Amino acid sequence: MISVNQNSVMSNYAIAPIRSKAVNSTPEKQVQPSSRSINFTANNINTNIRTSLTTKEEKEKYKALNQILDKNNRKYLDYALKTGILLNNNSNDKSSVLDNLYKIATTKRADKLDNKKILTDTLISVADPYTITQKFGDIPDTYKKEVVDKLTNNSQNLIQRKTAELELRDLFSGCCVAASEQFNLAKKKPAEYTRFAEGLTSPQKSVTKEIKFDSLSDNTLDAIWLLNSFEIPYEAKDFKTAKIKLAPDENAYIRAEIQQNYRDNLERSSVDALMQSTFMNVASQQSYNSLNDKRGGKFSSEDSGLIDYEKTFLESVVEDKNTMSVTYQNVDDNQTLIGYATDYDTVKSQLLETLNRGENIIIGYTLTDENKKIIGAHEITITDYKQDKHGELYFICNDTDDDVSAPVEYPATYLIPKIHHAGLPEDIAMKNMDQTESWRFNIREFNKNKAAA
Repeated sequence: MISVNQNSVMSNYAIAPIRSKAVNSTPEKQVQPSSRSINFTANNINTNIRTSLTTKEEKEKYKALNQILDKNNRKYLDYALKTGILLNNNSNDKSSVLDNLYKIATTKRADKLDNKKILTDTLISVADPYTITQKFGDIPDTYKKEVVDKLTNNSQNLIQRKTAELELRDLFSGCCVAASEQFNLAKKKPAEYTRFAEGLTSPQKSVTKEIKFDSLSDNTLDAIWLLNSFEIPYEAKDFKTAKIKLAPDENAYIRAEIQQNYRDNLERSSVDALMQSTFMNVASQQSYNSLNDKRGGKFSSEDSGLIDYEKTFLESVVEDKNTMSVTYQNVDDNQTLIGYATDYDTVKSQLLETLNRGENIIIGYTLTDENKKIIGAHEITITDYKQDKHGELYFICNDTDDDVSAPVEYPATYLIPKIHHAGLPEDIAMKNMDQTESWRFNIREFNKNKAAA
């Protein structure tokens, strides 16, 4: 169930991470990297998960992967087995992480994509999701003509071509929502993540999945209307489920090829490029261009990033779960924070209850100047919480744009007032807050107001 408050129709979530140097009001001491590293010995094993290869097929697939991977990456494979990740099969078709990694390694990939490199990128992502990043790579000289040709529709006008070249320099990624969803999928549903990676890097360049209509709306016709509004290719199997097709824009494969062959430190992998492009394309009504990070679509007047109900639609479809977008901040037409929809303790209790269920929370936060004018917005994921010896609450978060391949910790007193919206389970979202009628009401009202403007 997607629900959005009209106050949430604001600038797209694409810019200004919390630790941006441009925001002098943000003290560095508020943000602390969490002490964490991968323990490849994997001593703490959950006894409720499978950590042993039992069938001949599993053993043969594991042996094949072990032979393909180099010494360093075999550690990730061993770690994935010992922690239960490798034999996890929480995917849409019940295939396991092992099944999908084996398919990546042994079957044809999309043109110019390398099996071993895709295998390595995918394995590391599920073994250590904190390595997922949204940072673009530059365009090497060998690709510049091809990329400029595509951006200018093969124009030979020198001004148009130079403008395109300048646009590509130091391009800042607006993929924070897509990268946060990618992280969430890798961490919570590694088998589904590897199934996505396999499909998107295959010659089909897409992935299909069955979703429940009630993940979008209690009313089947409304759910179908929403799929049509977001221009998602689908086939209604019955009145309860639909088979949908998710794919990146075609230009994503140029980005993936570049990242495969010219990736620098802290940049996206080829799998990151394809996964994020897919999620941007799905949420922006199939309008995304991976080359310049621009989007069109009917729900936003901005050309970069995603707005909150596009994010919630994306989360609901990709994870096939009933999610509501709860808006905590009231923002006026001048993009000024004028108040809150509820109190601090209500926000805290909703966040803690969701985390106690074992679910991550993708949030959008804002940064303001001394006049409460919003000067930046960004999307991150809350994964856990803890209390220090003085009883102060900290949220453990992942930020795909902070140059840190590890969790970071924010005091609740610092983070909660900055949260504009959060994706929560419907029953938690409905507690102690007045919710707007439905996503159907909000999207149609937004379209009506946009048309009248």
